[in-house]
Amino acid sequence: MMLKRQIKELWQLCFNESKSFTELYFTYRYNNDVNIYIQSGEAVISALQMLPYPMTFCGNEIQTSYISGACTHPDYQRRGVMRELLSQAFARMQSQGILFSTIIPANNQLFNYYSKSGYATVFNYLEEEKLLADVATNNKGLKIDTHTTYREDIYNYFLLKMEERSCCIQHTANDFNVILADLRLESGNVFVASHGKTICGLAICYPDNQTLRVGELLADNDEVEKELLHSACKQWSCDKISITRPANSKTKAERLGMIRIIDAKKVLQLFAAAFPQAEMNIELTDDTLAANNGYYYVNNGKCMKSEDRLPGVHQRINVEELALTIFDQLHPYMSLMLN
Repeated sequence: MMLKRQIKELWQLCFNESKSFTELYFTYRYNNDVNIYIQSGEAVISALQMLPYPMTFCGNEIQTSYISGACTHPDYQRRGVMRELLSQAFARMQSQGILFSTIIPANNQLFNYYSKSGYATVFNYLEEEKLLADVATNNKGLKIDTHTTYREDIYNYFLLKMEERSCCIQHTANDFNVILADLRLESGNVFVASHGKTICGLAICYPDNQTLRVGELLADNDEVEKELLHSACKQWSCDKISITRPANSKTKAERLGMIRIIDAKKVLQLFAAAFPQAEMNIELTDDTLAANNGYYYVNNGKCMKSEDRLPGVHQRINVEELALTIFDQLHPYMSLMLN
């Protein structure tokens, strides 16, 4: 309890979060098992949480570690403390068999900072703007309900639609409960569409003055989408709609999050199996995780690693550049991360 109190006090010093959100985070998200920290004497001067999230990747579901609440006491900033803490976190992830670490930088300046620790900016999104008139519908066969508490059939539909995304951070049932708790803080709702007893769509959204903010819109077809948006707008008297969606290209996309490869060999094995036509001869350098250093050969759906250089032309790249290469055509996505 003493450690949790210290981390919470450091959080409150470093972040401009509301008291209600801070209480939500330390009630639902924080626990000592996922926390890592550095002390000066008895005082915690830097901390972060490594939150586990599944991810669909190359036809598999793998485990990732999302860096949350990374902060350093103002008196100890710009001394390399956070860099050291991240290094310790990566080592722990590697020992636990985690393949990737992810993070959403708190501001634009931090993208460059985290890139120095091997993170690559690969998670992007589109902000789609609509008007109420754009979602006019005459579909009378749909029933729309609102919910802010957990229901298994709603979560199962949410999970089903999220897993249709081939490269996407997923949410467990516990994660979904946290999303709902955060939604209640925003006075939001989950709008659920159904035909009879069969769910066919849901929208996770909240009102922002006259604008409807939609964090996730998952539906069987466009007509269901329109009905969900129309119902939400009517409930809150909104005439504008802003929908956060996956970006299928980098054109007009907004950057959101970063990824860091923790186990290069396993990542490349999965990538090679999913893309047997891919060929790579690379010399990989990782300044933080020495186990990733070496020569990698990807060909015919397989990956081989060697400590010694074999004949042939090699491309020398670092771990950030490798992530950019792998995710270039995968269009990875994350949402509802409490960022």
